[in-house]
Amino acid sequence: MRLRGSFAPPGDKSISHRVALLSLLAKGKCAVSNYSDAQDCMDSVRAVKLLGGSASFTGVKLNLVGSNRHLIKHADIDCQNSGTTMRLLMGILAGSKGQYVLTGDDSLMKRPMERIAKPLVEMGAQICCEERGFPPVTVNGGSLVGIDYVMPVASAQLKSAILLAGVQADGVTRVTEEVKSRDHTELMLKQFGVDILSENGSWVVKKSDIELPEFFNIPGDPSSAAFIICAAAMLPKSDLVAQGILLNVTRSKFLDKLTSMGADINIEFQGDSPEPWGAVRCVYSQRLSACEVTAGELPQLIDEIPILALLATQSEGVSVFHQIGELRIKESDRVAALVSELGKMGARLEIKDEDLVIYGPTTLKLARNLQSFGDHRIAMTLAIACMVADTPINIENIDCIAVSFPNFLTTLGELSQ
Repeated sequence: MRLRGSFAPPGDKSISHRVALLSLLAKGKCAVSNYSDAQDCMDSVRAVKLLGGSASFTGVKLNLVGSNRHLIKHADIDCQNSGTTMRLLMGILAGSKGQYVLTGDDSLMKRPMERIAKPLVEMGAQICCEERGFPPVTVNGGSLVGIDYVMPVASAQLKSAILLAGVQADGVTRVTEEVKSRDHTELMLKQFGVDILSENGSWVVKKSDIELPEFFNIPGDPSSAAFIICAAAMLPKSDLVAQGILLNVTRSKFLDKLTSMGADINIEFQGDSPEPWGAVRCVYSQRLSACEVTAGELPQLIDEIPILALLATQSEGVSVFHQIGELRIKESDRVAALVSELGKMGARLEIKDEDLVIYGPTTLKLARNLQSFGDHRIAMTLAIACMVADTPINIENIDCIAVSFPNFLTTLGELSQ
């Protein structure tokens, strides 16, 4: 089995969510190209409509008309599996005078929201989570005031929620982060005319009007592409190119990690609007070396850790991923899932305190009853593991892949030779 040819991943999820949800606060009209067809991003479009916004598709193009903060005053919004939708909406609705209830599927209802609510309450919103800080989340929005907030953890979603509230707040909102997380919200706010600047490790935002651009093209999602790129590094005689993918430095860290492990990676920058993007070529590497992921690197690798863990099982030496607690509160406990399911295939992984330790290389074998736990990134990792083991792909609830990359299996089939 080998992968050869080229592919284009779906539009970046993070940017897709943000451009759709920002239309609730913005003025103007925008034609969005390459909006992600992931279920999560469609949940954000549906939320926009439920709040009275205008979002419609003409073919594959998303047409947005800004609501300019004129939202329906009462709404119950089912965010399905999308934590990004729920958390960013909390920031947006914090400044809207109405009452909103945010819920989700069984997985999302077990994910913590209290750390998002806390700074928004400090700004003047009334937000109530259920027991232990889980959804449903009830938001009673209103007049907000800016705050100085130091991030307790590296989280782009927490940072984004505060900045989206800050755009609506009187005074100045300052968000300081010790470890840099994804910066799509900051970049988009700046492009859309918001008074926001970077200052000594902080982002400072003031109440501003937001203006949608007439046209907006979304680069391909690097986190989705990472699974196929990593597969090429492991499958003999593979040679493939990922076209048009986002190369924002807060999202391309996995390419640096692959290179450090000995993968044959070539990057060609091809544009910089709305963020850097280009092509990535990966050729099979006969020998890969173990890697270390530090706690400081984790926020920029959070979505790629599952596939990097699989790569580590095929690499010489002992790999250590430090302080991986944040992965235990994603769509599933991804750390336990990796240890369990890759372990069924013969891989050697173990949890030591807050670290994930992986011993390689190991030969993967056929395993029955592989579980995705309803987690799209676990399902994609196990699908690649089956290819490495040269066994049929047989994974329970593999359809959950549609959350981020609906055509993942089709794309693999087209590239397989």
